[in-house]
Amino acid sequence: MNNPQGTPAQKKSPNRLNPSARRRARQLALQALYQWQIAKSPLNQIEAQFHTDNDFSKVDAEYFSAIIHGVPNRANQLDEAMTAVLDRPLNQLDPVELCALRIGCFELMNRKDVPYRVVINEAIELAKRFGAQDSHRYINGILDKLAPRLRSEEVHAYRKK
Repeated sequence: MNNPQGTPAQKKSPNRLNPSARRRARQLALQALYQWQIAKSPLNQIEAQFHTDNDFSKVDAEYFSAIIHGVPNRANQLDEAMTAVLDRPLNQLDPVELCALRIGCFELMNRKDVPYRVVINEAIELAKRFGAQDSHRYINGILDKLAPRLRSEEVHAYRKK
């Protein structure tokens, strides 16, 4: 059925294309995924808790939901892609670094609407805000190696400029 008014998620998320709303969605998603990773709580419960505990008026709620459901649903695929460029086993990564890398990898694989350089920059910002002192450098290095594997045409076109 065609809904000219948009989907309920679109109505709730007027900020869905606003870069700062997307950044906030990523920040909350990292925290939610960290909770999922550590506490093993159900995703729907975590999502409901985050909507209750946080002001979503300046958050791209649709993007938040896409990340917190997309990353766990594709965790094996994401981990496999990252393992090819990691310098250590996944279980030796800091949990915050792992969350930031999974978000970045998820976006590189599934969100072609977000330029790869934006994906990398946003993952770096997540690591700067939530990670250990130099984790942003590690995130940058890993995603910089991963981008040509996942978005070869886009990376090649950018580097030609």
